[in-house]
Amino acid sequence: MTPLEALVADELAVPVDPRVSEMAAAIAAHHPGSLAVLFYGSCLRDATLWGMLDFYLIVEDYGRAYDRKWLATANRLLPPNVFPFAANTLSSKYAVLSLADLQRETSELARDPSTFARLSQPARLVWGSNAGAVSAIAQASRTLLTVTPGDGVTDPLDRWRVAFAATYASELRAERAARPGSIVDADPARYLKLAAALGDVPNRQMLWPRLRRWSKWRQVAKLAKASLTFAGGVDYLAWKIARHSGEPVTVKPWQRRFPLLAAFVMLPRLIARGQVR
Repeated sequence: MTPLEALVADELAVPVDPRVSEMAAAIAAHHPGSLAVLFYGSCLRDATLWGMLDFYLIVEDYGRAYDRKWLATANRLLPPNVFPFAANTLSSKYAVLSLADLQRETSELARDPSTFARLSQPARLVWGSNAGAVSAIAQASRTLLTVTPGDGVTDPLDRWRVAFAATYASELRAERAARPGSIVDADPARYLKLAAALGDVPNRQMLWPRLRRWSKWRQVAKLAKASLTFAGGVDYLAWKIARHSGEPVTVKPWQRRFPLLAAFVMLPRLIARGQVR
């Protein structure tokens, strides 16, 4: 292993609450050919289980992972598929990626920044094997700093802040503008260690305009797809936006009956009101 991969492997192996591992195992049991489950996101960073837990489920092959062909096709064309899951009083959502897509979406060949931005943040391997996961997550951090704008930023912590700010701005996000910086400030020692392990990162920021240009369109398409795979997806979207923006979002009965149409009606209004950027 490289020093960076060794650092990632150690971080992935840090123990978590047993309930998280139990939930991960239950999620994996729903999909034949599951390889690994990664735990990440705000509940991990904040060391609480009060919110909705975030997982990546890594599978061998989409065709094997699903008993419905359309789900495999949707996952292949526009990864990942996202599903809700609840157990033992905990709620979660998990995103399904094949190992091949995980490796691509953490590289400079990524179709949008979402995966490499999330996996540049803390993660834990809570079920399965780390085969392939360590190298992909190590690659995610390198890709993040390689492709995002950062000319003239010499302070390593500021470089991470700038990178996360760029990726957050490229997505449909409800979080306040200070959110990207707070990710780094929650554990600055971690990001300093990563920066040291990464060493000199090549500058390929010419890739960023393409990623930024298509990212939000892909986010809209993913949201539309999630309305078909995520039970109660409109209510979850409203809750998440209200939580981060501090402003209520009302969901009407017809929007629950027609979630795909609701998503396209709600988004322009929320963007106009500044609740989603």
